[in-house]
Parts: sequence; structure tokens; C-alpha cells
Amino acid sequence: MVVKQNRPVNAQNVADALQKFNLKKAAIQKALDNLADGGRISFKEYGKQKIYLARQDQFQIPNTEELNQMKEQNAELQKQLEDQKKATSEVEAEIKSLQSNLTLEQIFEREVNLRLEVQEMEEKLTKLRGGVTLVKPEERKAVENMLSEMIGQWRKRKRMFKDLWDTLTENSPKDPKEFKEELGIEYDEDVGVSLQSYNDLIQQGKKRPRGK
Repeated sequence: MVVKQNRPVNAQNVADALQKFNLKKAAIQKALDNLADGGRISFKEYGKQKIYLARQDQFQIPNTEELNQMKEQNAELQKQLEDQKKATSEVEAEIKSLQSNLTLEQIFEREVNLRLEVQEMEEKLTKLRGGVTLVKPEERKAVENMLSEMIGQWRKRKRMFKDLWDTLTENSPKDPKEFKEELGIEYDEDVGVSLQSYNDLIQQGKKRPRGK
């Protein structure tokens, strides 16, 4: 303890630090005296009290140049630590944001998938209505319901994209059309599809009499 902490202590200080071992102060005093007699530690007397110290000749004391170098290294390490903390905070904030919101890329990808699914379901529905294959009314209804669900999802994602796009471009100095082309965004009309046309298709199917 005396060497490890390298500070002046008396027998009571050591007894307090080692109280969990139930050592008597007299035994500690004797042990400290034995260490001092053996030259492993030194001591000074102040009246009746002895103060024990670690021998300073066992420690390597840095010179002024070494101290200055250590201070510079410590300052650099502190700066690196602060930079790392800042970077970690930014990454954590970004992860939290991504976990709670869909990215533009995710919205675009989802919209493309919905378009393909709607187109596929529309082709199946057209065949069914054309009488190419006779199906049970409940199966036909299930297909129409699925198509309606897909169109509903399309409409929802389209609205989400519009809200996000309006927010992005509201205060942007870029021209929305140029920004759109820069990001590679395609609207429904750019690829020759129309949400309204699919809505009309569903309504026509509901009005058309079912085959027997």
C-alpha cells in the first residue's frame, strides 16, 4: 500500500484500509517497522508518531523534457477521446433516426415493388374477367381484394413520398425538377403507369356482372 499509493501513511491509515481483514493496529505497526528496518520503506518520526513513506529512489522520475512530452501525449489522447465520443454520438443518433423513419431509397424501392405487384395482379384480374379461366366467385373476390390492398399500399406510399419530398424541397435552393433527376427519381407518369387507372379498373370490376 505504501509503495503503490506513494504517499505518507501512519499505522492507523493502513489499519483503516485493511479493516476488512480484521488486522490489529499493533500488528500493522510491527509489520511497518519490519519493512522499514529491512530498508523496503522509510519513515520519519514526529513526536510519538511514525510516518512511513515509500523509498523514492525506486521510482523513475521523468525529467522536464519527458514531462512535457507526456503532457502533449495526454492532451492528444484527450482530444482523440472527445472526437471519438462525438463520432459515437452522431452514429447513435443516425441509427436511431434510420430505425424510426423510412429512407428515400426504401420508399423508392417499396414503390417500385408495389407497382410490379399491382401490374401482375392487374394482368391476372384481366384474364379472369375475360373468361379465359373459370374460377369460383370467392377466388375471384380474393384476387380483387388483394389487388385493392396493393393499390391502397401504393396510394399510402405515394402520399408518404409526397410529404417527404415536399419537406426536402421546400427550403432547398435546388430546382425540384433538377433535384429529382439528380436523385434518379421517377414518378408514375415517367414509367407510364397511373394510380387512378387502376382505381378505375377496380370500380369497373365491381360494376360488371359476375359470370355464372
